Amino acid sequence: MTETKQPDLTKFTSYQIFVIVILALTQFTVILDFMIMSPLGDMLMKSMELTTGQFAFAVSAYAFSAGVSGIATAGFADRFDRKKLLLFFYVGFILGTLFCGITTNYPMLLAARIITGIFGGVIGSISMAIGADLFSIEKRGRVMGFIQMGFGVSQVLGIPISLYIANVWGWRSPFLMIVGLATIVCLGIVFKLKPITKHLEVKSDRNPLLHLWYTVANRNYRIGFLATALLSIGGFMMMPWGSAFSINNLQVTKEQLPILFMGGGVSTLIIMPLIGKLSDKMDKFKLFAIAATWMAVIVVIYTNLTPIPFWLVMIMNILLMIGIMSRIVPSMALVMDLPQMQDRGAFMSINTSLQQISGGIAAAVGGLIVVQKTKYSPIEHYDTLGYLMVLISIFGVYTIYRVSKIIKARLHVGKL
Repeated sequence: MTETKQPDLTKFTSYQIFVIVILALTQFTVILDFMIMSPLGDMLMKSMELTTGQFAFAVSAYAFSAGVSGIATAGFADRFDRKKLLLFFYVGFILGTLFCGITTNYPMLLAARIITGIFGGVIGSISMAIGADLFSIEKRGRVMGFIQMGFGVSQVLGIPISLYIANVWGWRSPFLMIVGLATIVCLGIVFKLKPITKHLEVKSDRNPLLHLWYTVANRNYRIGFLATALLSIGGFMMMPWGSAFSINNLQVTKEQLPILFMGGGVSTLIIMPLIGKLSDKMDKFKLFAIAATWMAVIVVIYTNLTPIPFWLVMIMNILLMIGIMSRIVPSMALVMDLPQMQDRGAFMSINTSLQQISGGIAAAVGGLIVVQKTKYSPIEHYDTLGYLMVLISIFGVYTIYRVSKIIKARLHVGKL
């Protein structure tokens, strides 16, 4: 008697692969739209005569509007087909990015970033909810690793190409490039992504406002929100000044800057899938704690650097990116497992909103701490941001530990 071969539940189907790719591409375009502000920072500040405070506010404008939009959407997020919700916000994101590409002055730039944030800031939470709905926790670490590769690809391809065309056609051209790519991705969502409605089968009598309140009032959910907020604060505090610090403090040239970002991006593309696999095989909190410790050490060294050979800058930047990105996969895999399916859309919307708002506050605070006396003088007090990031990451480790304990306790009860 021959045994019936059981399907390998750890493998992805062709449709699941498509979903991962399309979610990764949406993440790529949204992340690139936000991330490009940092490498364009030095160019923007010089061309528009912006102070560090004004540039910080341009970065914060996106984050604050994204946060407010996410909270406003949270109560409704679980009442619609997730595909339709993704399409609505993605089209709005495309239009907002187009506005960024045609701005001619600082007030227009602020307005464009606000509009883009209103729509773009919600897309990440929708993508995470889709990933959590369609993939079991045994696959979720790998899924998160691939989806978050959008960050690495944006650095390997998006940012270097964007910087190149910005040097040729001006700083507005990268936004127009993103519009073209996002339009193609949008067509893929329209014609290939199936409706995602399983969460609608779980009946809920709550109206949107009560649903929002219930999600916020849940103590376990609040711990997840705090963990995500702490993770984003340090990065947002340092990130906007990356290119200005590299150019004005480390003496990296504009021609070398795309190579610097590409090096960090290549390391991310290599490390993210590996971390995704590790997070499915070992304790996610332990993996996160190791990555956070690594990051803290490198941040202190990096933010205190003075002009050194470019190859050393490359190595330090790669080591920094490995630490930062290695925290994301295990932490997000844990946080995503906190909400019940019927609360997942609201949870992810609020979670992303708090991430954006806390990041916006961090960027604004960073703009008050760092100082650049002239267009070409070094950035001062960047090391202070590094020390603050380390302090915040210590609290972040503790909150992720609490999230891990909640999930382990739930799994233990489920086995009884």
